[in-house]
Amino acid sequence: MAVTENREAVPGEEVTDRLGAKGWLVLFTLCGATFMTGVDFSVVTVALPEIGRDLGFVSTGSLQWVATACLLPTAGLLPLFGRVSDLVGRRRLFLIGVTLFSLFSLAAGLAGSPGLLIAARAGQGVAAAMIAPTAIALMTTTFPDGSKRTRALGVNGAVLSLGFVLGTLGGGVITSGLNWRWTMLILVLIGAVVLTGALSVLPKNDTRVPATLDIPGAVLASVGLFALVYGISTGADAGWTSWTTLGSLVLAVVSLGSFLLAEKRHAAPLVPLGLLNRPTVKWSGLIGLITLGMCGGTTVLLSLYMQDVLGFSALATGAGFLAEGITALVGGILAARLITAWGKVGGMATGLTIQGLGTAAMFFLPAEGGLALLLITSGVMGFGHVLTVVSFITTMTSGVSNEEQGVAGGLSQLPQFVGAIGTAGLAAIVTVRTETLSATTSPTLATLGGLHAAVLTAGIICLAGAAIAVAFLRRPVAQAG
Repeated sequence: MAVTENREAVPGEEVTDRLGAKGWLVLFTLCGATFMTGVDFSVVTVALPEIGRDLGFVSTGSLQWVATACLLPTAGLLPLFGRVSDLVGRRRLFLIGVTLFSLFSLAAGLAGSPGLLIAARAGQGVAAAMIAPTAIALMTTTFPDGSKRTRALGVNGAVLSLGFVLGTLGGGVITSGLNWRWTMLILVLIGAVVLTGALSVLPKNDTRVPATLDIPGAVLASVGLFALVYGISTGADAGWTSWTTLGSLVLAVVSLGSFLLAEKRHAAPLVPLGLLNRPTVKWSGLIGLITLGMCGGTTVLLSLYMQDVLGFSALATGAGFLAEGITALVGGILAARLITAWGKVGGMATGLTIQGLGTAAMFFLPAEGGLALLLITSGVMGFGHVLTVVSFITTMTSGVSNEEQGVAGGLSQLPQFVGAIGTAGLAAIVTVRTETLSATTSPTLATLGGLHAAVLTAGIICLAGAAIAVAFLRRPVAQAG
């Protein structure tokens, strides 16, 4: 049975998912940081037009750097800070990250020029790269491997999704009712609450690995990931055959390839290849890339559908994501019980199947009056997505020693940013199909046809991912138990 195959037995552990009062305080603090960074990535998107008008950005391309400047350093520095947390202490790096994030959020809210705002956003990205892996590592080392950890990760996944939805909706409300600067200043208040909780409840006995930092590996990994995410993020605007896009992608391949070669020779590698080659790590990472890439890309397409096809305002578009956010919250709350019943592989396969079916059903979204179907299909997608996310992170961090939990935490967060590949790929499908249809139909119907082709593709990829989980992960996970 799935329960006996995939449930890790921990000596002396009571088989219960009750966290206790102290456990909930720790989880509330760590999830507060997750919520803060989740809100940050979405809240600013809705506010971009107002920011451009207020600070005098010269073009849409330069304005886009308000979002990109935060994304790039987070993606590029995740492996570095995942390893640094193991060396200097996760609690210490978490506190530094939350403090810096709050300070840079204050600087962004008070910025008086485009340059200052972009610099502050880059600082937020660096701080987020400290927070993301340490929050996961603190969670996995605080809660025992098993039902408690799965429940904690489930709540964390639900909070992250809720942060995205509330950021999208709240960005419109705040920008309309107050000022775009409050989208940044509110993060300062959240950061203060998280920092107070961290100082009060996080365990002070940090695990530290007595090793030196792999500088060559850190440089190669950071440059490679930075170049990869930059090339993917800017490729659509700059052109996929432009020298900047091709140069970035080539640099990414060369740097990441050199990183793997360098890690084989280093006595204390940034990412131990033994960890990276574990079936539960590499295949779960692929599942994470699929679920995050397809959900993130489809969410962007739904925004396009609501605004360009249905004619929704930015605020109404944010409200249109409420069903996805609510079902994601429910999925995170139920994830521990479902994974205990079905096993981690069953959770991944079932979650991706649900996500795939919900996404593929968006093929039937109409040109008019599609709100009901939109809410149902996006809600199904959100539930399946969060169940998959909790399952793959639980799998990646299970059976990993405390000394490597920081690295594992960083690896588990990477798909969230490299998943931009999915957004770029689905956007390319929309563009090609829309251009093909534009000669024979109206612009609105051509756009809708492009969206239909992309969501159907995304659904098929999710279903293929479910098959991959069953084919490559069932035996290793069963043996691990």
